[in-house]
Amino acid sequence: MIKARCLTLFAGSALLRSTKLPRTSKSSLNPRELDYPLTELPGVGPALSGEAGKLGLASLGDLLFYFPCRHEDFTTQKQIGELKWGEEATVRCKVEKVSLQRTRRRNLRLVKAMVGDETGYMEAVWYNQDYLVDQLTAGDELLLRGVYEGGGKTIYKVRSHEILGKQEAGLHTIGFVPVYPTTEKISVRRLRGWLAQVRPLAARLADPLPPSLRAELMLPWRSDAIDSMHFPRTLADFKLAERRLIFEELYLMQVGLLSQRRHFGKVRRGVALGPVAGLTRDFIHGLPFRLTPDQKLVCSEISADMQCPQPMQRLLQGDVGSGKTVVAVYAMLRAVEDGRQAALMAPTEVLAEQHFLNLERMLSGMGLRLALLSGRLKTAERKALLADIAAGVIDIAVGTHALIQKDVDFKRLAVVVVDEQHRFGVEQREQLADKATRGGVTPHVLHMTATPIPRTLALTLYGDLDISTIKAMPAGRRPVRTWLVPEFKRSGAYGFIRDQLDAGRQCYVVCPLIEESEAIEARAAESEAERLAAGEFARYRVAVLHGQMPGPDKQETMRRFAAGEIQVLVATTVIEVGVDVPNATVMMIEEADRFGLAQLHQLRGRVGRGEHESCCLLFGDPKTEPAERRLAAMTTTTDGFRLADIDLEIRGEGQLFGTRQSGLPDLKLARLTRDLDVLKLARRKAAELVAADPELRRPENVLLREEIERVFGDTVEWLRRV
Repeated sequence: MIKARCLTLFAGSALLRSTKLPRTSKSSLNPRELDYPLTELPGVGPALSGEAGKLGLASLGDLLFYFPCRHEDFTTQKQIGELKWGEEATVRCKVEKVSLQRTRRRNLRLVKAMVGDETGYMEAVWYNQDYLVDQLTAGDELLLRGVYEGGGKTIYKVRSHEILGKQEAGLHTIGFVPVYPTTEKISVRRLRGWLAQVRPLAARLADPLPPSLRAELMLPWRSDAIDSMHFPRTLADFKLAERRLIFEELYLMQVGLLSQRRHFGKVRRGVALGPVAGLTRDFIHGLPFRLTPDQKLVCSEISADMQCPQPMQRLLQGDVGSGKTVVAVYAMLRAVEDGRQAALMAPTEVLAEQHFLNLERMLSGMGLRLALLSGRLKTAERKALLADIAAGVIDIAVGTHALIQKDVDFKRLAVVVVDEQHRFGVEQREQLADKATRGGVTPHVLHMTATPIPRTLALTLYGDLDISTIKAMPAGRRPVRTWLVPEFKRSGAYGFIRDQLDAGRQCYVVCPLIEESEAIEARAAESEAERLAAGEFARYRVAVLHGQMPGPDKQETMRRFAAGEIQVLVATTVIEVGVDVPNATVMMIEEADRFGLAQLHQLRGRVGRGEHESCCLLFGDPKTEPAERRLAAMTTTTDGFRLADIDLEIRGEGQLFGTRQSGLPDLKLARLTRDLDVLKLARRKAAELVAADPELRRPENVLLREEIERVFGDTVEWLRRV
């Protein structure tokens, strides 16, 4: 078991005037000092505290949970007479004399000190640290860490030093010394000193893990683990501490997500639909293709959910072109054949219109009443449509999130399909359920995403949902060939595209991603369209599409492109999702190294949707290793799930969570690419706990409940209501 080593606070500290910090019961509440600002530490004023804010450090608690990125192994300690040439070690010695030596190099000055112990003498050297001449005096006892170099003069190049007799002696030169991310004004030495001061607070931390679970998994106390993360006695201590805290991070998240999931099913009243009937069967039998095994399985999972009185909350993930739309239609028809209504929500009006046109085509002749709630509707048209929805005349309504606003009143809404769920997070899903609830009844919700999610992320980002996956592609779907095109082959690429256009095909040209301004991005797209129309594609019909265009103009442009009236569509990423033009066979992406891997895969998915062979041309000059890896991955695989794993490896989960996943705590230590086994264990133990004590009311779980509320913040109103 790790032993916590408590150091007394620096004399005069405003944190605790007493040098005694008794360790209270393990089950005590966390000390209130965790919320004290950093200015409580001696020598930390507003300016330094503000600089610490760049590291995310505002309170003493932040500091305690600011873990090192690595440790320096300074465990080797020797006497001067034992040192060997080229060896790094820590030496305890006494200063004999100190001097400052200037060199011929303008920016190089040496501080030299003759130091010795009972085994001999050597010359210790510091570079460009003039202040040490005034700080070191003859007779001072030092701990030096550095490299011994022999020769005519016995020189010891100092990496770090400490003057013995100070309270932080040994902090920078002995044992496993922590190394932290720093700023220009906050050095790692300063951070170690701060941590040494707040270290006693670790001994008073409450432990949120149930005692029986901690004993079962042989995990150390949280307080001991925190201490050993910063100042481990041995490497084994550090590994055990890290294991404990990684498990805790993932366990808290999983208990929170599973509690939310249970709460949703408990407080939300849904509607139990009847078994599959004729309308759904007719649709399936009338398709010009057979469902894949994956599609059949997902349909059966959805149908089983819908026959329960609890509202379905299911995520359907599938690669681009895997056939999710058919499953979505199946889900909506299950509501219609039961005499109820369904809605399909898309993130943009362009995508909503695409869905509406697809539904009209797929459900033609079935006698259903479909409606598109669009911003293009005139006031009178919108009013009439809303009246039809409220009267139950409309079977399936398609639109953006305007579908669930207050002025839209469904008579018997039973199923909602949300496309591109990857844009929303836990908190948004709860808000969606609130807004979609009518008369106390929450509809069944099918969330869809064409951005494949690694299993590890799915268990975290969507741990509150049931997950269905379509991996197999429909028969006959051709993979899109992808090439990284160097700049010197640009003219040849344009020639290839012209050949495709002459053969009756169409092409997308995606302009560079400009994160600073959507307006600048729009102007760049317009300029590129004008250039291409006057140059390489002068013989062809060229148009532009970007997010700054009025909604009706965007929809008209997409209609003309889908009808073949436009041959080359120069666009921004507004065409990233949902645009379905089977005749388009070329996707050309400028400065592809600026785009994320998932975004590149989504753009590539806009072609290859018809009978003709398609290709994706990536232009770019990657300057970083991540950019090189992204483009290399695009050229070697078309498997979206494999690309999702690569994306997670390259970017890390921190960037993948993003603001769209609001409602989830940050992961400080856990790494989903590395800790899958721990995540699975945490998920299993969390499920056991929630099943045994759903409301976390048992005495042994009270601290866990409080910690989940603290970690999840204001987004756990659902936990407080259970």
